[in-house]
This record gives sequence, C-alpha cells and structure tokens, in this order.
Amino acid sequence: MIIDTHVHIGGEAVGFHMDEGMVIAAMEKYGIDFSIVSNSDAGEVDHQQNLLPEELQVSQEEALERAIRFARKYPGKIGIAPWIKPLTQGMTGEFEEKNMQNRDIICAMKIHPYHSHISPTDRRVLPYFELAEKLNVPVISHTGNSEDDSPIHLYEAAKMFPKVSFIMAHMGLGTDNSLALELLGKADNLYGDTTWVPMSTTLKAIEMYGSKRIMFGSDMPIDGVDTYAHNPKGERSVYQDYFHELPKLISREAYEDIMYKNAVEVFHLSDIAAKKR
Repeated sequence: MIIDTHVHIGGEAVGFHMDEGMVIAAMEKYGIDFSIVSNSDAGEVDHQQNLLPEELQVSQEEALERAIRFARKYPGKIGIAPWIKPLTQGMTGEFEEKNMQNRDIICAMKIHPYHSHISPTDRRVLPYFELAEKLNVPVISHTGNSEDDSPIHLYEAAKMFPKVSFIMAHMGLGTDNSLALELLGKADNLYGDTTWVPMSTTLKAIEMYGSKRIMFGSDMPIDGVDTYAHNPKGERSVYQDYFHELPKLISREAYEDIMYKNAVEVFHLSDIAAKKR
C-alpha cells in the first residue's frame, strides 16, 4: 500500500497546472492507493513574494469547495488538506463550518508559509491550528530556506500546540535537510515527509530516530502525470529511489512505515487502510 500525503490540484495563478484528472491518472499508473490533496488555488503571493492581484485570488472557502467535490467523487481514494489563507483572509466562520461539515474527508490543515508570506507562529495562523486541534487532524506545512518557511518556526508551532501533529513538508526545501533532521528529535509531535527529499536524508532520519518520523509525500502532479518517474526534461525523479531502492536498504516493516503506516496513524486513516487490505 502507498499513501501520498502531499498532493495538489490548482495553482494556475502561480504558474502551475495540476488538475483532478492528472492526480487520478498518476495514482492509477503508479499504484498510489490514497492521496491527501490540497488546492493550491488558495495561494496568496507569487514566487517573488508579491501579493497576487485580486482577480487571481481564490478564497479559502472556494478552494476548499473544489477539493470537497473532488474527494466526494472518489471516495476512499482522496482526502483533503484545506489550504489556508491567513494573510489575506484569516479564519472565518464559513471556513470552520465547511471543515466541520466535511470532517469525514478532512485529513489535515495545509499552510504554505512561502506562498502566504507568513510564519507558522504568526498570530493570524494560530486560529487554524486551534481548528486542527478541534478536528483532531495534523498540520502539513511547506518548509524551505526562507525566513517565513524555515523548519524552526514549525517546531515552535509544534511546541505551542502539543496535541497537534505537524509535518515538515520538504524537510527544508533548498537546504541540506540538517536543521529539519535535528528538529525531529526535539518534539514528539513533529514529522517530516519525503517531498523532494533525497533518500539519503530519509535513511539518516531512520538511523537517528527509527522509521516512525517520516512519511511519503511527493508534490504530485507538479511535474505532470509522471511526477513519480521524471521531470518535464526527462530527468529521473527522486521518487524512483523510494519505490525501487529504499525497500532494498531497510526492513519491510520500516518501509511500510514510510510508505503508509505512519500516515495511517498520523492522519487517522485506519478505515482506509482496512479497506485496501
């Protein structure tokens, strides 16, 4: 079984094209059993950290509604991580209500500190973490090498909300992952994912902490339907290592932890796992 904890739709406003058909096609082609999807349409700033013009802004409620329709169309295959807009909107009653009404398919909260230009510890973000605690779901956060998205801030958020699990997506994109690796040992409710993370980093995490702190994620379909295989230039994807090399290097139990068992525990997906067996 494979659960991909980091999948997207949307993103046209910042130059990506990721639609529902691409997600389903990739899952079928590469044997992905379940995907946790966030709608990138809710991004707030562009790659240069400039606020997107009003005509390109999509409300967090509208973005969530699109994701809900997708998940309802593919029950047992798609879960949702609602993408939040703390910079331009903030928590609203409508957003909270939509999450509560669709609790059966809400798997997490998604924050993108880079594309919201805001730190996870900013006071405007905290109501979303309070909602995550209320829903009993984890928080997935992009982490990278800028001030807003440094893994240190997610660690600080994890210390503020000890009842909520926090996932450092990318383990610090654009870095050597060393800070994220160090932080994994400092908070029991802090995890990493494999999105664009070299297999060597995951092996190091297993060596340092065992196999329970990392879970599979990919950013699919950011490079198209074949994101799991190669980029648009045809260069081999890091995920080929996870599919074909990693199982040769670690125990079967550890491999299953990385590829689905950790996600089952952290995202409360035991019903999904039972149906797939």
